[in-house]
Amino acid sequence: MREQRRIQTAAVNRSQGNPRAAEYTPEEKAVLARIYAGRPWPEGPIAMVPVAQLYRRDIPLLARPERSDADLLQVLWCPFDHPEHPRTALFWRSAGAVTDVLATPPEPPAVQTSDYVPAPSLLSPEEVTEYPNLLELDKELREQLADWERWQAARPAVDDAYAVAPQEFYKHKLSLAPGWKTGGWSRWGLTDPRPRDCSVCGTGMEPLLTIATAEWDSGTESWAPEGDQARDPLPPGVPPTNYTRVVVASGYDLQLHVCPAATDHPHLELIQ
Repeated sequence: MREQRRIQTAAVNRSQGNPRAAEYTPEEKAVLARIYAGRPWPEGPIAMVPVAQLYRRDIPLLARPERSDADLLQVLWCPFDHPEHPRTALFWRSAGAVTDVLATPPEPPAVQTSDYVPAPSLLSPEEVTEYPNLLELDKELREQLADWERWQAARPAVDDAYAVAPQEFYKHKLSLAPGWKTGGWSRWGLTDPRPRDCSVCGTGMEPLLTIATAEWDSGTESWAPEGDQARDPLPPGVPPTNYTRVVVASGYDLQLHVCPAATDHPHLELIQ
């Protein structure tokens, strides 16, 4: 998958950045033909793919097991659907105890799609404040958010273009930060909100990590991180907000929730 990306980027660059006019060399076509031919479904256990490695020194509010000195969270997934998205695994560790680091970590012999192979990316965490999804608010509060006269008191911060739909201003500008995030509130939209209770003890589960298909875009520019204009450009033909090259469930997000009562209880995977 990495070789396929390299070849596609090179071909697009040769066509002055036009993906539709990309031309491949005979050698590149031969390699792509072998890739597209696929390979037999792997038998037996396969290595999982690393998705995220987060340190509490960078993210102080990152949830961790109670009564634990763990300061490193590692998230991996199986690069095949189970049944509709990759199955994830969470590992909490003490960074100081990690001494025997593999020079060449194991990789799976095959993956279902390149969408499940993250492009190496460095994070620059930024703390932001967000609010619950509109669908999780009670009726009275939703009615207040729909009252444009209440919003007018906040001028000039409020865009008059939202006068006909004030709730959309809350939804796009104030509610939920787009992109990858830790903590915060659950996203909804594919379905209405539903209980996220632990399957073992019934405790309400808390958002841990959102693995997003895309970051902010022209419709959510108010959430652009500080200094984000300095980020490296993406290869031609790649959506401008898809820096990790991860695509979940045809463009949605995979939200991992954990039980605050016990770390050995199964975590919840929610597609929205």
